[in-house]
Amino acid sequence: MKIFVVNAGSSSLKYQLIDMDNEQMLAKGVCERIGAGGAIQHKAADGRTYHAEVEMPTHSEAFQQVVYALTKSEASVISSLDEIAAIGHRVVQGGSLFSKSVLVDESVIEKIESLNELAPLHNPAHVLGIRACIRAFGEKTPQAVVFDTAFHQTMEQKVYMYALPYEYYEKYGVRRYGAHGTSHRFVSDRCADLMGKPKKDLKIITCHLGNGCSITAIKNGVCYDTSMGFTPLDGMMMGTRSGALDPSVLTFIAEKENMTPHDISELCNKRSGALGISGLSNDNRDLAEAAAAGNRRAQLALDMQRYQIVKFIGAYAAAMNGLDAIVFTGGIGENNPDLREKICNEISCFGMACDENTNHLRGKEVRISTADSKVAVYVIPTNEELVIARDTLALISK
Repeated sequence: MKIFVVNAGSSSLKYQLIDMDNEQMLAKGVCERIGAGGAIQHKAADGRTYHAEVEMPTHSEAFQQVVYALTKSEASVISSLDEIAAIGHRVVQGGSLFSKSVLVDESVIEKIESLNELAPLHNPAHVLGIRACIRAFGEKTPQAVVFDTAFHQTMEQKVYMYALPYEYYEKYGVRRYGAHGTSHRFVSDRCADLMGKPKKDLKIITCHLGNGCSITAIKNGVCYDTSMGFTPLDGMMMGTRSGALDPSVLTFIAEKENMTPHDISELCNKRSGALGISGLSNDNRDLAEAAAAGNRRAQLALDMQRYQIVKFIGAYAAAMNGLDAIVFTGGIGENNPDLREKICNEISCFGMACDENTNHLRGKEVRISTADSKVAVYVIPTNEELVIARDTLALISK
């Protein structure tokens, strides 16, 4: 059975086709510059590729190109759309309306739209993708939505509430929602499998580290706390995001620089983080190279990043009253042995040591803590698309 997985952005459309009989990816690709030209990059699992510069005024035209790539291009992998059993969509924000994945109907689409204010850059694009997908594949092909926030809906109110007047929670839904939940769910499940223990018996901290970073505490099999908050801006510093700040810093800067709320949002989301500190780049590889050449600000950005990861791990271990495992995932987490080693050294008080024989590996599933460590440390490449496909399959199987 084949499941088509979609991640629609405002001007892009990422996709994968997965054969669920063996959970193997058959093809993947991306449509870019939707509404401003258009291009598709498509690759089959056997290495065949297809590329085209094609006008894509809307997501509907993008899906037409995807259908062509899948069925008729030199990198086609199926003969017709009839081979696709169902479609699964990634949706960033489910608010408190969705605590699990669901099949798509008009009421579900309307609820996703009602949350647009909580994710203005993402949810409207997801809805465009869902509707365009219905037009391209027809209404008979079942579709499911999988929410990044759903995994975090198990947080207790004492954890997800902000200390603001309660009326803002009641009127506007101002609370912690988290993000990257699909990734945290996948790697924590896999961690329990590797340890050979039920997830409900473990206390795990998962570190999704990329251009966007979030850290999650998972206790007794469910999310207990997570670093991202009302939006993905909260938590630790990231590639271009500031992470958590004293709110007075922003009002102070706004008054000094005569900035609007939109200006402040742009500042915190796009000009801060590692880029803002280094003045050089938001990419850890560039920062490491510059730091090795003596760039003080690049080194400062790396030091700040590492310190904040260590601080979150320590806080979550205390909050859960224990720790059994740590997982590194995401582009940085999977491919930065130096960062992983330094973090393990700085939290050795928990009873762990880094194994140099395994930690040097990049992008591989591996245990990087020594056999005698009290806390197991793993690198587990994330696979959000597979989670979406699994959820979609489970829903249509009912």
